[in-house]
Amino acid sequence: QVQLVESGGGLVQPGGSLRLSCVASGSIFSINVMVWYRQAPGKQRELVAAIPSGGTTSYADSVKGRFTISGDNARNTVYLQMNSLKPEDTAVYYCGIIASGYDYWGQGTQVTVSS
Repeated sequence: QVQLVESGGGLVQPGGSLRLSCVASGSIFSINVMVWYRQAPGKQRELVAAIPSGGTTSYADSVKGRFTISGDNARNTVYLQMNSLKPEDTAVYYCGIIASGYDYWGQGTQVTVSS
């Protein structure tokens, strides 16, 4: 069974940067899209960024210009570079890979932006 494992979360001051990584434990073929979601306490899960296979990346308005998603289909890996972090970016971040009708999700990594 393929599992996704996120890493790179932590505590950072406002204005700082973090890079999240997500690696699949096995091979995933025919990837359609790689995504990052986040969920803050008391809020609904929010789509942060998506990178379709061979397509154009997309971002939530709240992170445009600050976050960058990238992926390596061959290595089943997806990254999220987060710059100019704000306290409102505090959340648990989840990666996901959708391929051939199947969804794969990580367990989440905590990102806390605070001084």
